[in-house]
Amino acid sequence: MKVCGFSFVRNGVKFDYPFAEAIRSVLPVCDKFILAVGKSDDETTEVARTIDPAKIEVIETVWDESLRTGGRVFADETNKAFRAIPPEYDWAFYIQGDEVLHEKYLPVVKQGMEQWLYKPEVEGLLFNYLHFFGSYDYVGVKHSWYRREIRIIRNRKDIFSYRDAQGFRKMPNRKLAVKLINAWIYHYGHVRDPEAMKAKQRSSARLYNATDDGSSVPENFSYELLREPVKPFEGTHPAVMLDRIARKNWDFKPNLSLQYASLKDRFKRTVARYTGWHPFEYRNYKLLR
Repeated sequence: MKVCGFSFVRNGVKFDYPFAEAIRSVLPVCDKFILAVGKSDDETTEVARTIDPAKIEVIETVWDESLRTGGRVFADETNKAFRAIPPEYDWAFYIQGDEVLHEKYLPVVKQGMEQWLYKPEVEGLLFNYLHFFGSYDYVGVKHSWYRREIRIIRNRKDIFSYRDAQGFRKMPNRKLAVKLINAWIYHYGHVRDPEAMKAKQRSSARLYNATDDGSSVPENFSYELLREPVKPFEGTHPAVMLDRIARKNWDFKPNLSLQYASLKDRFKRTVARYTGWHPFEYRNYKLLR
């Protein structure tokens, strides 16, 4: 069994992405890793080349500004990295620049790939998600946070990154048939220096809406202003994140009494708690039992 990881990044240093940690977290189960590095305004390319030169192949890209609406450029960059994976690899392990796999799940991931390697009806592996918010000590609890995503796919070129690179589909536009594995991706997209977060949100606003110049993000940005319901995180962080966590230089004081944003959100969470069913959940996959 041969496994190739893949991802994309641009301005990862400027926007304080833990992209080096993300890549390092999956390297133990990858024989090779393809990283598409967009033309950046910082040292992202130089950092990328030093992560693990023996395993990582950096391909330099230029982002297509015509794909701004809806974040389609993220999928385009993902596809560039995926298409660069040589045909001899069986599985492709995708990790985004703000996602990290805890080392305790590495054996589970490897076992899943081995278990389904010769079952072609299994087109990918589905992961659970934990979304940190504001600091490394809290996770978001709103039902609108996505629970699961496909992060391992067959190395088949009829598969492509979908919409804004949150998931995958196969041509012409069909959902992948996947197996859920008991592994969690730790999503740190909303945990970074507030100034870097503000800059990142302004950049993202321009990439999702061609008419937005980024001014929709307030100058006095803070995590508290977003009024996100959270709860304390009681587990351990991946080892690759510990140095970054130790360098944290901002305070986050959440209001733990915040309620869910809407009656609909509270209803969905209540149903899920007592029945295990998640009503109205968007699923960009077909789950095989």
